[in-house]
Amino acid sequence: MDVASASSDNPLAGGMADKGTKGNRARPVPLVEEVRQLVSDRLDAVGRGKPDARLFRGPRGGRIATSVPRDTTHWDEVVAALGYEHLRRHDLRHTGPTWMADAEVSLHVLQKIAGHADSRTAERYLHPDQKEITGAGDKLSKHLRSRSGPALRVVG
Repeated sequence: MDVASASSDNPLAGGMADKGTKGNRARPVPLVEEVRQLVSDRLDAVGRGKPDARLFRGPRGGRIATSVPRDTTHWDEVVAALGYEHLRRHDLRHTGPTWMADAEVSLHVLQKIAGHADSRTAERYLHPDQKEITGAGDKLSKHLRSRSGPALRVVG
C-alpha cells in the first residue's frame, strides 16, 4: 500500500493505524549536526532508497501509532518524576521552533518546517523567554549606536 494514500482507519503492514500529518504532505525535517551520522547510519541499516523504509518503526515494523512514543519512552512516569506532570509530548512541538527562532531562523522557514499553512499559526508556536526579550532591547540599543542605525538627534 502506498503510505501517502493511507487513511486513519486503514492499517498498514505493521498493524499500525496510519495517521499521517494534518495537511497530508511530506515536509523537510532539519537535523542538528550531532545526530546526522546516527540518522544516516540508521537509514543505511533499514535500506536507503526503499520507499517503505522508516527511520522509526512501530513494534511490528509499521508506522508509529500515537501511543507508541508515550509508552516506549515511559513519558508519563518520566515527566511525573521530574515534576512536570503538565508537560505533554505536543509541547515539544513548541520547543523546537522556539529554539530555532532564538537561533534566528526566519519565520517563513519555521512555518515550512512545522507544516503550518499560515504564518500566524507558526507564530503561536514561538515562546521567547525573558532572556530573549531582554536581549531584543540590547540588540536595539546596539543598533541605535551603530553607524548603520538611524541618525538620532537629542532635542533639547
